[in-house]
Amino acid sequence: MTALTLSTSAAPGLRADAIVIGVAKGAKGPVVAPGAEAVDKAYDGRLAGVLETLGASGGEGEVTKLPAPSGFKTPLVLAVGLGTVPEKDAEYGTEALRKAAGVAARALAGSKKAAFALPLDDAADAGAIGEGALLGAYSFDAYKDNGKDLKAKNGKAPLAEIVLLGGKPRDKAYKAAVERAVAVSEELNRSRDLVNTPPNDLNPESFAAIAQAAAKEHGIKIQVLDEKALAKGGYGGILGVGSGSAATPRLVKLSYTSSKAKKHLAFVGKGITYDSGGISLKPAGHNETMKCDMAGAASVFAAVVAAARLGLEVNVTGWLALAENMPSGSATRPGDVLRMYSGKTVEVLNTDAEGRLVLADALWAASQEKPDAIVDVATLTGAMVLALGNRTFGIMGNDDAFRAALVEAAEEVGEPAWPMPLPEHLRKGMDSATADIANMGERMGGGLVAGLFLREFVGEGITWAHLDIAGPAFNEGGPFGYTPKGGTGTAVRTLVRLAELTAAGDLG
Repeated sequence: MTALTLSTSAAPGLRADAIVIGVAKGAKGPVVAPGAEAVDKAYDGRLAGVLETLGASGGEGEVTKLPAPSGFKTPLVLAVGLGTVPEKDAEYGTEALRKAAGVAARALAGSKKAAFALPLDDAADAGAIGEGALLGAYSFDAYKDNGKDLKAKNGKAPLAEIVLLGGKPRDKAYKAAVERAVAVSEELNRSRDLVNTPPNDLNPESFAAIAQAAAKEHGIKIQVLDEKALAKGGYGGILGVGSGSAATPRLVKLSYTSSKAKKHLAFVGKGITYDSGGISLKPAGHNETMKCDMAGAASVFAAVVAAARLGLEVNVTGWLALAENMPSGSATRPGDVLRMYSGKTVEVLNTDAEGRLVLADALWAASQEKPDAIVDVATLTGAMVLALGNRTFGIMGNDDAFRAALVEAAEEVGEPAWPMPLPEHLRKGMDSATADIANMGERMGGGLVAGLFLREFVGEGITWAHLDIAGPAFNEGGPFGYTPKGGTGTAVRTLVRLAELTAAGDLG
């Protein structure tokens, strides 16, 4: 993992491979952002003009490299675009800083040390820059010939060390901001690793083993239900989905508790380690990225560990509903009826609508502990991708105020989200002549139908929200900001922020 430190050193005297500065888009050309005063002075105040000559505009995500000025102990200046210059007396937003830091860290892959001299007005800025840089430096190389060493001809190791200039190493707020950035980023990157791991190496059993190791390391209580315990307990949804695979399902419960906690949150994650669609086989072209169908469970796992590492004064329980959805002679068939953990029966009309089945069992299990709120996270429906695109997740729930608070928390940490409704008229489409409910309803509004299905398995009187992260969980395009190609770790920061707000008593 890339190291992150604060420094009060002057930019010219710091030994590093590069110094990162910000440049913004002004009305008359690029503008050098605060933090780069020493660099600009060394260019006789003409740095903006030099950057413009090199083609820089200050646009978001833009990178311009130039030799460091005489007298500097760093050979390279990397100018990264921050976007439009803020209005008078306004500051650069934390998300703009995160993105810029992420772009710079990725551009400096292969370097040992970089000094970041971006706008840094307070501890929140330090946290944002640190988080963005740590997330931007991420790479997944475990399966490349040169592995983690990355010394082969075409390999570049992630940026090894990040130094934030202008920080205050002895200030409690700054230290806390950096510690938070490290904890959240490391766990988010762990979730990315899980999503990127191929399904021949990550199945329900191995995922559970990874969770057990992390729980032991961070003092988290863990319980793992294997296929025998699931059968004894009556978890028909998880067992039904996993019945076609040689890799048997698991339900993992992670419990972080604080002696000072006044509230209890439950996070539930969909963990389909590979989704073939089952007997309702996915069409060609839709299978290749289905290792990412456990991204919800990965995000829940990361969020619980992050809460433990941060010592948040709130109890957080994570439920990982893990199964592999495969076609075989033992697989659940369209038309089968499953008896769920709640006792309700579900007619399975489509085995590719499997995520809601494993979540239903986990939601009911979570409900038995009567938490103050439950949030489930899932790569649940293609319909949500059609509605909101590849970078925004939808949030549904049974409490408008709680849903709004989650949307606000997501926006605060830089995870685009949008509130979605649960129209009651769509519920009728899931009526079944054979069972209590079917796992499919109307085709139009399919993401909302899935949310209505999940609501059926939330305990009475419990506040609940559903995050459908099908779009942003896996980035098939090129990297942007601090987001890499592949697993993104989306929703981890939203869940952590929710836990922080709950611990602080800011959610009622």
